[in-house]
Amino acid sequence: MQICELATPAVLIERSRLTSNLSKMQAAVNARGIRLRPHAKTHKSPEIARLQIERGAVGICCAKLGEAEVFADAGITDIRLPYPLNPVNAERVFALADRIALSFIVDDPAVAQDWSDLAEGRGRTLDVLIKVDVGFHRCGIDPDSAAAAGTVRAIASMPGLRFRGLLSHAGNGYHATSEGEARDVAAREAQILRDLASASGVSCDEISVGATPTARFSVNEPGITEMRPGNYAYFDRTQVALGSASWANCALTVLARVVSRPARDRVILDSGSKTLTNDGARGFTSMPGHGAVLHDLAGSEPDPSLLVERLSEEHATVRVLEGESRLRTGSLVRVVPNHSCVVSNLVDHVWLVDGDQVVERLPVAARGKIT
Repeated sequence: MQICELATPAVLIERSRLTSNLSKMQAAVNARGIRLRPHAKTHKSPEIARLQIERGAVGICCAKLGEAEVFADAGITDIRLPYPLNPVNAERVFALADRIALSFIVDDPAVAQDWSDLAEGRGRTLDVLIKVDVGFHRCGIDPDSAAAAGTVRAIASMPGLRFRGLLSHAGNGYHATSEGEARDVAAREAQILRDLASASGVSCDEISVGATPTARFSVNEPGITEMRPGNYAYFDRTQVALGSASWANCALTVLARVVSRPARDRVILDSGSKTLTNDGARGFTSMPGHGAVLHDLAGSEPDPSLLVERLSEEHATVRVLEGESRLRTGSLVRVVPNHSCVVSNLVDHVWLVDGDQVVERLPVAARGKIT
């Protein structure tokens, strides 16, 4: 089957780019003796997780327990949740820990104590890491607090918990405005974790970092034992804008069809917010619009004359900025989305392709697992 025979909109994964992205990241961490534990929220696919593990990944990360349960059912045996699980989920956590090597984060001593009590009461041991806020200001203990080192010591000593180490996510790297600033974010992240580990006086087997924009710098930071990038499998328009990838690395595209040409300077595609998402692009330079329309179906550079300026649920309004567009009603285009991870969560399956040839239909097995 050729891609032109697919119903649109359709999410395509270019096989050669996917496997190249996976292999390059694995080679980079191998060269530095760092363990790779990719975040599977990008692809939500056990088949792609297996490709990562076959190349040397020690396991995967999942965002939520529901995702982890899907991957465990598919035979993935080592899963980390870099997410603050509440003890209300205890039955699911212990059931999952019966089946696989499970670890998760804590960032609140009271919650950690609850997990300690639950585990001790069952005669069990749970593997935990402490999440550290390295500048994104979402989850994590404040490393600048006078209590930070004591918090690490307190949690590490709790019965029923096996303290594995420190974990962070430099999401602030997504807001870097230059290559140098992204490098500085990675350096500061690593320094914060090293300093906190030293100040606590507690053995930290794991110093785990995870973000695709900073991965190329983190791999060279001393003391890092584990990296958890996710988006690197597919990349997207944001990663190109942040210098993490080139257009030739972008494995995920949305195949869309022109359904209307109501004006000379306007093209309407059948891929609205339910496919491309409303996420904006971030980067070192301005990236207006909701994706990059490629120049041709071979997946080349974007067409600078086309701007995806507005999304409705089922429509993408593309502005023709200059000249006479080649596109006519019925024409097919490929669009690199701003954020590939969200696109994965919007479809039941993706199509693995080689150029214009469809290779395989891959279910997005962990789609919608938000609990």
